[in-house]
Amino acid sequence: MLLLPLLALAAAWSHGQAQVLLKQTDVSVTRGQTKTAWIDCVGEGISDFKSAYIHWYRQIPPKAPERVLYIGSGLASYDDDSYRNKYTSSKKGTNVCTFSVEDINSNDEGTYYCAYWQY
Repeated sequence: MLLLPLLALAAAWSHGQAQVLLKQTDVSVTRGQTKTAWIDCVGEGISDFKSAYIHWYRQIPPKAPERVLYIGSGLASYDDDSYRNKYTSSKKGTNVCTFSVEDINSNDEGTYYCAYWQY
């Protein structure tokens, strides 16, 4: 059985009056010819979520965490072009960013998490 554990990231900090909280949902996996896993990252307290940069990281032991992609108001930008066929991200609604892992296999086991920061 393939597991894609995730880090339930609850990052909250204050900057003036604003407080930001990111919450990740449980992983959803579809089964069939190809298996896809989805993780939602729900952002609270981000004033302009649609244009905010949400970053997605993965850590596959024994390697260090690495950023896979980030998404702002447009399409996702990848840190390595080889990730384009494996990972995707999109935004939906006013505060949800979805990350998916296509054609999951045992090499994908690890921790996946979202992050946000403001410059």
